[in-house]
Amino acid sequence: MKTLRLLLAAFVMVLSTGASAQGMINTAFKDGEYLTYNLYFNWKFVWVKAGNASYSTVITRRNGHNSYRTSLIATGNKRADKFFVLRDNLTTYCTGNLVPEFYSKNSHEGSHKRLDEVTYTFNGNNCHIKQHRRDADGKSTYKSSVKNNAYDMLSMFLRARSWNTVGWKTGHRVNFHIVDGNSINPAYIQYDGKSKVSADNNRKYNTLKLAYYENEGKGYKRIATFYVTDDQNHIPVLIDLNLKFGSAKAKLINVKGNRHPIKA
Repeated sequence: MKTLRLLLAAFVMVLSTGASAQGMINTAFKDGEYLTYNLYFNWKFVWVKAGNASYSTVITRRNGHNSYRTSLIATGNKRADKFFVLRDNLTTYCTGNLVPEFYSKNSHEGSHKRLDEVTYTFNGNNCHIKQHRRDADGKSTYKSSVKNNAYDMLSMFLRARSWNTVGWKTGHRVNFHIVDGNSINPAYIQYDGKSKVSADNNRKYNTLKLAYYENEGKGYKRIATFYVTDDQNHIPVLIDLNLKFGSAKAKLINVKGNRHPIKA
């Protein structure tokens, strides 16, 4: 099942510019940022609260240097478990200049359990990627490739939030690749203008509206529409997801440790 993957796609594909995996300046977040969300599923035309998600970033020591460690935890509630079980934990490490180092995802989605891991090694402009997937039966698969402009979802999220969208016009597209433990898929973001939306904290935000498309071998499909604050933080406020079994939403509850005042 791909529910969390679709959710994360919306989270992390916020403002990618398709740049190569080289260092860049972080302008959007700082150590200690913490975001929380309510998750909703549409079941037989009724919106049902399905659980919660939390996203956090801290600075930690890894391989002798400081790295950003970002975690995303999504947990479905007992009511949602009757339709779809969701218990996922994702972690990524990036250098201080936002170069990805390592990614892992422990997932329990529906009846599927697995571990995904991605390790990055850079040689000049070339990114060497090692992928590992372990399924519930203990069987592991390994892959290695060289692919520039490829990131896991969380490391892309960290980079994407620092890009400046001034001058983007409706219909503008940005291309990139998404990596997990077993695949590298082409994707793009389409900018669809601006909109004002409500969060689950009784506030309304001025947002940028973006649509995420991914190609898993059968052509590009629209996966999600999402709305991020129209300010320097670029925080996701609302995400609309298109799922095989219906629709889902993620709505912002609270923001702590934001780097800039939220002016949206």
